[in-house]
Amino acid sequence: MIRALWSASTGMIAEQFHLDTISNNLANANTVGFKKNRVDFEDLFYQTGREAGVPNATGEQLPTAIQVGLGVRVSSTQKLFFQGAMIQTGNPLDLAIEGDGFFRVTLPDGTIAYTRDGSFKIDSEGNIVTSDGYRIEPALTIPEDTEAITITSDGNVVIKRVGATEPEVLGRLTLARFINPAGLKAIGKNLFIETAASGAPIEGNPGEEGFGTVQQGFLEASNVQVVEEMVRMIIAQRAYEFDSRAIQTADDMLRTASGLKR
Repeated sequence: MIRALWSASTGMIAEQFHLDTISNNLANANTVGFKKNRVDFEDLFYQTGREAGVPNATGEQLPTAIQVGLGVRVSSTQKLFFQGAMIQTGNPLDLAIEGDGFFRVTLPDGTIAYTRDGSFKIDSEGNIVTSDGYRIEPALTIPEDTEAITITSDGNVVIKRVGATEPEVLGRLTLARFINPAGLKAIGKNLFIETAASGAPIEGNPGEEGFGTVQQGFLEASNVQVVEEMVRMIIAQRAYEFDSRAIQTADDMLRTASGLKR
């Protein structure tokens, strides 16, 4: 019964973490480029009373063991990078990646971060930046006399200046992808940074060598499916309740045992 108390308590702790993750997913259901988290669980070690295959008193081999598990724990959380829905905005600086890849941005300390959030802006100096003011990589500066911006599916940034008869290619957006994107570290602000688990970034042009294409005037919505998260929340709640009932039942059994008299 003491084992039951501890095993059920690990279940309650694990389901609380599960609910925390679900809550974060739901909170970001409308965050552009957000990728949902999934919690993976694993059982803890087992207490073995008898090994399988040992002989019994008459020499016959016992086909099964006697084991009791000691609970559960969270083994990992994983970002799921499947494509979110495309939302048409018509804004020329709203960009979505259809397929594999990340936009690259430069943080204030010079570190390169990666994002699927393509809601870019122009700062006072004409630089294309994120909503937090981080410049995209490679850096692109829009001239003051620009009257139209076109970004092609292969990443070319074409501008038309006031009074000009021909458009001008300003530069080209490049993307990065990873052999294991689930290994990226989320740092908030819709940004990720590489880790040893993600592997080094593979850089390339949109639409080439397995990279996705760039869609101007669109944003990639969060890939959180609200109904699915609500179902997961109900399952987590019920599992939490069952674990709490197991603790109450074990406590009742201990109370009965302690009340026995000779």
